[in-house]
Amino acid sequence: MKTKILKYSILLLGLCSCNSNGQTKKLSTQPKPGKAIAVFAEGCFWCSEHIFEAVAGVQDAVSGYSGGNTKNPSYEQVGSETTGHAESVLVYYDPNVVSYSQLVDAFFASQDPTTPNQQGPDRGSSYRSIAFYRNDVEKKIIKDKILELENKKVFSKPIVTEVLPLSDFYQAEDYHQDYIKKHANGENPYVTNVSIPRYELFKKTYKGKLKH
Repeated sequence: MKTKILKYSILLLGLCSCNSNGQTKKLSTQPKPGKAIAVFAEGCFWCSEHIFEAVAGVQDAVSGYSGGNTKNPSYEQVGSETTGHAESVLVYYDPNVVSYSQLVDAFFASQDPTTPNQQGPDRGSSYRSIAFYRNDVEKKIIKDKILELENKKVFSKPIVTEVLPLSDFYQAEDYHQDYIKKHANGENPYVTNVSIPRYELFKKTYKGKLKH
């Protein structure tokens, strides 16, 4: 659904995935001193980016692709479900303000982790739920959170979120970045009917501190 809407929006805006703002690039997954990063996949990265940027302590969130083997994949390639990549977000955050554990809380509060290869109206492996970890400490935090949610029966079905080591992250084409902020005027039906309601639900569900 989202791909069809995006293609129409790109046509209207005169954008093309092959022009100067339509390139993907590999980003470093090594944080700078005093800073930290986290990568999550939970369906549409427009929604995920908007959600994580609302969390206090998050400095930026970048839409991109991770979890597969294809180098420098394009949006169209990822959407073909042949690259192994999922739409993901690279989150830059201040660990003195928000912890990795709190970001994992935000991750599970902003999606339905029980639907394999699907998030809302979007279907396919590129929309699967993945929590990427950089070390054993992060892996344990994710696993413990899944166990906690299942023991409390927060979801009516089993959690199918994949827990994978972080490898490469490719920043998506420029027109994907801050997509909701740029299209919050109602011109895009996906943003209006899917992204914004999902964000509003997250604000009611997440127990951590938000910027606003």
